[in-house]
Amino acid sequence: MTSSSVLVPDNIVEAIAGANVASYDADGFPTGDVSSIRFYVPPYMGAGAGFEVMARMPALEVCQLPTAGFDHVRAYLPAGVTLCNAAGVHDASTAELAVGLILASLRGIDGFARAMPAGEWRHDARPALADRRVLVVGAGGIGRALARRLHGFECDVLLVGRTARDTVRGADELDGLLPTADVVVLAVPLDESTRGLVDAAFLARMRDGALLVNVSRGQVVVTEALAAEVASGRLQAALDVVDPEPLPVDHALWRTPGVLISPHVGGNSTAFLPRIRRLVAEQVERWRRGEHLANVVS
Repeated sequence: MTSSSVLVPDNIVEAIAGANVASYDADGFPTGDVSSIRFYVPPYMGAGAGFEVMARMPALEVCQLPTAGFDHVRAYLPAGVTLCNAAGVHDASTAELAVGLILASLRGIDGFARAMPAGEWRHDARPALADRRVLVVGAGGIGRALARRLHGFECDVLLVGRTARDTVRGADELDGLLPTADVVVLAVPLDESTRGLVDAAFLARMRDGALLVNVSRGQVVVTEALAAEVASGRLQAALDVVDPEPLPVDHALWRTPGVLISPHVGGNSTAFLPRIRRLVAEQVERWRRGEHLANVVS
């Protein structure tokens, strides 16, 4: 590995042309001598060890993340290293899951599944997605991908971003829009402006019976405030991300009626590998040619 300048997981390596490319087990993290590495792709959904190894890469120039989120990496990033995220890679997959969580929650699909082992025929009239208003908070790639998919369900979709533009409402309108929405989907990045965004006051502005869907980051929501609202039965929640993550086994949200939890699988589908392979291959070529990289976040 000492003669290699590019280090990527072994399920990506074949997408990269040229020499000087090394790989490591995608289910683990790099070991051995990594002193010559200049372009590094950490493991997807990896733990701290996959980022700590950058301290042993004195030649490192670029860290290309396989995730859209990057807040968890900043503490490990050596000075002077360019950090790029995987914006766009997870849009389709995460948007699909958001639609699935909405439908499963509104139509009671999770309850039907739990009734199957007992052979229980749980016939019931449930809310349709059609004719509902869905507020998508976050107008980035995932938010826009979700909005495109939702339009086919005959629902009213409002997209909210930091600032107002053509088809996007501004964040300053959010307080007034919350009471009008049947479904509120969180698709924002985690930063200081969004950490704890969904607090008791935010939740209190949501209409009775509304559904909160979080496919962004767990820390966007104040867990205790959400737990209180769903325990009262006033709101429902469908969560792909939580805080803390994973939730302790004895946490009340696991057993609260009206709550559906998936284990942070929004981006982890068959759509991931072909998209991350394309992105990494393009980024390595840009880097080799000395061109500006895409998705630079730091």
